[in-house]
Amino acid sequence: MFIVTSYLTAVILCIITMICWGSWANTQKITSKEWGFPLFYWDYTIGIILLSLIFGFTLGSSGNLGANFIENLAQSSFNSISFALLGGIIFNIANLLLVAAIEIAGMAIAFPIGIGIALVQGVLVNYIAVPDGNPKLLFSGVLLVTIAIVLDALAYQKIGSKKSTSKGILVSICAGVLMGFFYRFVAASISENFEIIESGKLTPYTATFLFSIGILLSNFIFNTLFMYKPLSGKKVTYSDYFKKGSVRLHLIGILGGVIWCTGMILNIIAAGKAGYAISYGLGQGATMIAAFWGVFIWKEFKNAPEGVNKLISLMFFLFISGLTIIILAKL
Repeated sequence: MFIVTSYLTAVILCIITMICWGSWANTQKITSKEWGFPLFYWDYTIGIILLSLIFGFTLGSSGNLGANFIENLAQSSFNSISFALLGGIIFNIANLLLVAAIEIAGMAIAFPIGIGIALVQGVLVNYIAVPDGNPKLLFSGVLLVTIAIVLDALAYQKIGSKKSTSKGILVSICAGVLMGFFYRFVAASISENFEIIESGKLTPYTATFLFSIGILLSNFIFNTLFMYKPLSGKKVTYSDYFKKGSVRLHLIGILGGVIWCTGMILNIIAAGKAGYAISYGLGQGATMIAAFWGVFIWKEFKNAPEGVNKLISLMFFLFISGLTIIILAKL
């Protein structure tokens, strides 16, 4: 299977992860006026599964290092399979809750609380499990990125409605706490040595596939709840999925899942050289990419009041500074 052999390559893959994780939501934005998020989410999930299989049968089955995708899946232990599936289930709940929180409380409240908690907690949990890199540099970088996320939220607050509610804040906290844990469960299922896979342990490719199965299986419970008992917005049904969904809408949703899963697989592969804490921390820099789309492509701040441009400039500066320091933590 394909394995990263240098830290530089790992950093490049993490940057691609940032781009993927910060860009997939554009596919949902394109369909949002025609297609409710819970309906979009089914296609998004299909995209994740399809790409995990493609990676498994290509990069995950090539070369002499590691283990073949199918062979590794066949020898996987119950514990490893359970950890990977659980990672998918936790991610799924967190993702659905974060979108609901944004709808309830607005981007300015939900994003810094949800993603801020996920970033700090995720890096901390993964570093405690596998200490790798300079902790002072790592957490200094995380602090700068967290401040940048807060500035991003303040910028959105100045151009949007101020609809903060206790319900929205609570949902944001739940989403952030869960999002900060999912990656650790996936990492726990994977062999520490990517070149010689431990008995019962998974390769990054097998783990990502089982992770995607966890998302799919839990979708039948949690996404169904969000469809019929939404925390915000209108109720949708399975009948809507088949009657209202055009080929275009389905393909856009699948594309969203493909984009996100590309980032996930590359991030896990990169962790072999970068370490899980650094790899996850860099990946969550996706907020900067999402902000880039909002500022330069969607022109969300075109008519923003005075002072917002300074906030945005400072935000990008802190993001780039924080991510650079996180990279230096392993050098």
